[in-house]
Amino acid sequence: MNLNSIHNIYFIGIGGIGMSALARYFHANNKCVSGYDKTQTEITDSLLALGIDIHFKDAIENINTSFLNSETTLVVYTPAIPKNHLELNYFKSNNFNVLKRSEILGLITENTFCLAVAGTHGKTTTTSILGHLMNACNVPVTAFLGGISENYNSNLILNGTEVSVVEADEFDRSFLTLSPDFACITSMDADHLDIYGDASELKKSFEDFSKKIKPNGKLFIKNGLPLSGITYGIEDDSDYTIQNIKIENGTYVFDVKTPETVLENLQFNLPGRHNLSNALIALAMAVQYGCPHWQLAKALASYKGVKRRFTYHIKTESLVFIDDYAHHPAEINAVYQAVREMYPNKKVLAIFQPHLYSRTRDFIDEFAKSLSQFDELILLDIYPARELPIEGVTSEWLLGKIDNKYKKLVSKKELITEIHKTSAQIILTIGAGDIGEEVKHIKKELSIAS
Repeated sequence: MNLNSIHNIYFIGIGGIGMSALARYFHANNKCVSGYDKTQTEITDSLLALGIDIHFKDAIENINTSFLNSETTLVVYTPAIPKNHLELNYFKSNNFNVLKRSEILGLITENTFCLAVAGTHGKTTTTSILGHLMNACNVPVTAFLGGISENYNSNLILNGTEVSVVEADEFDRSFLTLSPDFACITSMDADHLDIYGDASELKKSFEDFSKKIKPNGKLFIKNGLPLSGITYGIEDDSDYTIQNIKIENGTYVFDVKTPETVLENLQFNLPGRHNLSNALIALAMAVQYGCPHWQLAKALASYKGVKRRFTYHIKTESLVFIDDYAHHPAEINAVYQAVREMYPNKKVLAIFQPHLYSRTRDFIDEFAKSLSQFDELILLDIYPARELPIEGVTSEWLLGKIDNKYKKLVSKKELITEIHKTSAQIILTIGAGDIGEEVKHIKKELSIAS
């Protein structure tokens, strides 16, 4: 398909983080963009502010008539949309070109030098760091991010079209539509078992992804993963490795040994060894691309992070409020490690909203173990996203498995009242559902109280 011949692009699920980046991209390239989403959010508000027409009820009559011509309109949807969606079925049954988000990403990037970031954890932060590094080094890059960059206040970096940086999503095997020049794999922990069935199928999909790299391309892998490529790791024998780590005024200072040299006294502001690892692989890919070391060092120090990835909302001597997107036990462990490293002697309250019934079921014991680490825990009901309830899979079930004397299951309406009862100096909100919408209310209440 030649995207240049398409005039109108209609998005079903336009408020999704990946979908909205594509909507911004096409809007910036003078296409007529419109779409549907079931919920109005800060993301849809930002798209509306650009002049993009969005409605929030699934009804064919709400679609602008200019988008009902199958010859001039391309329809893009996310796999999270239910199969009985009226608008999606209308377009499919009336001979429109209807493509998944990942297929569009594949079309956009196929004629660029593409750097793709894959892995069950760390994709969004790594992609955001890599996009920032390339942009700061004046590379003509378009970066599609899976989160809102604090540096750009956007999930899209636009600085040219010769190079693309993309998040390669394993959900629904979406990343197999890409053919990158450089690709990295940050992790291969079991996840999305509702799609894959078991961990071996997930592993196979990453192997298949590694074979999608263009001839003479390069694969970067976290040291220890069962694939061959350029390795990276922390304080080990990897091709790219971080050494001599120090913390100075809340900032990591470290050296990076590359296959050719040692880069000394680099600075990075995000806490947590997992974020150091993300920074390292982004740096390695940018070095291999050919970015100057001195520019990379300066860019790395100026990186601010991604919203909802260990985002500070209050940071005082007496109270710290952090919000994070962690929704898998390994990610919760990484958040815990980061908090303990930065605040070793302070009481921590974690507020967690499980995401998906299937994920809760598949990793119930791992979730219980990771959540038991915190000093206090507030649990919310499971956020269903695209799923229907599964009998017996509830937050009550998870709560019963958590080994923590100070644990409680509450509704969102009760949340502020419960937060006011704690003496914890560190408060965390964790989860990939709509808990992010509660952050502004919590911040307001905590600011008043302090």
